[in-house]
Amino acid sequence: MNPPVFDLTVDCAKALDSVDPLASFRDRFEIPTDDSGKPKIYFVGNSLGALPRKAREYVGLEMDRWSGLGVDGHFTGDLSWVTSHSLVTDTMASIVGARANEVTIMNTLTVNLHLLMISFYEPTPSRHKILIEDHAFPSDHFAVESQIRQRGFDPAESLITVSPRAGSELLDPQDILDAIAAAGDELAMVLLPGVQYYTGQVLPMAEIVAAGHAVGAKVGLDLAHAAGNVPLQLHDWDVDFAAWCTYKYLNGGPGSIGGAFVHERYVDDQSLPKLLGWWGTNGETRFQMKNEFEAIPTIDSWQISNAPILSLAGVRAGLDVFAEAGGIDVLRSKSEQQIHYFDYLLTQELAGKVGSITPTAIGDRGAQFALTILDPSTDGRAVFEALEDAGVVCDWRYPNVIRAAPVPLYNSFEDIHRFIQILKGLLA
Repeated sequence: MNPPVFDLTVDCAKALDSVDPLASFRDRFEIPTDDSGKPKIYFVGNSLGALPRKAREYVGLEMDRWSGLGVDGHFTGDLSWVTSHSLVTDTMASIVGARANEVTIMNTLTVNLHLLMISFYEPTPSRHKILIEDHAFPSDHFAVESQIRQRGFDPAESLITVSPRAGSELLDPQDILDAIAAAGDELAMVLLPGVQYYTGQVLPMAEIVAAGHAVGAKVGLDLAHAAGNVPLQLHDWDVDFAAWCTYKYLNGGPGSIGGAFVHERYVDDQSLPKLLGWWGTNGETRFQMKNEFEAIPTIDSWQISNAPILSLAGVRAGLDVFAEAGGIDVLRSKSEQQIHYFDYLLTQELAGKVGSITPTAIGDRGAQFALTILDPSTDGRAVFEALEDAGVVCDWRYPNVIRAAPVPLYNSFEDIHRFIQILKGLLA
């Protein structure tokens, strides 16, 4: 499908907003404001999503339940704290393309990666290597190195990294597949992002899974920047395991409880090693306080402790708005139009001044733009700080990228137009 026709006027942006079926969802969120009360341009949903208004209601409701019910809140009503994590299972499963028994909400992202690697990284003297990207998010890199050391191996021998080719910031998909094939029967696990945090590149997840399985390796995905951003099909792609946070595109709140996926073929496999806790044992007998673990025959057996209820309330609020908007496919459709519009304005207004290292093909990118200031005499960090002073909320990633992410749930086309005009003025 060809991109729509745009022009440079603000009237074009307003016209796009006027026919946007999701435009009213902006009112479901509290957008940060400047000192005069004017909403800022909030382009940092790739780092922390805006506050859903429902979160105040849902968190307040849980506070009222705590106040009025006390400990009985664990077992009372539809919001029973013992089972409340299950309230978000179906929506979360639809977002990542999974079945309900494959998805749970627990812990935070890196904790979940550790728990899942305990199950899926089973090194042997001949098969012990893990493949990651060279520019992995530091937490992922630290987690993988520590898992290797915990099993008695040396990262210098067991860690394989794949890098962009010289002169490029992007990973070449063929290089990833070739690296997997080259590692062959020494490769125990592949752990890669669905969307690369720095460049915004969407990796070919289905192809990576197939390549890893072809050499006998397990494949896991870090979906921090993918969940709620791009459509996923974890079950159909045959992904072994995945983990993600909920505070970015899913708007669950700062440090909110994360999500985890284990493919259906493993969820009742009691031979897999795992760390056990009482929230993974049979809920019918859990409070009989038996010291005999009866694994729940779903991914819930990976749970260790009960969910943090106030955090879960924020996640539930974010996911409810997500579902009311029509889900990931509807949101992605608007996001693609916003990407085309942003591309158009960037090319027409800032060619030669601002570049983007994010892939150009629509299937290879999500909502995030990774912008660079092309004039080497201009301090990119200073430009970022000037954007902040002008009421734009985006973020800076060293060494030289300004990340800006128009989020379809609450960002308008007029936000994009204003952003480009502000940036153009700063670089004039």
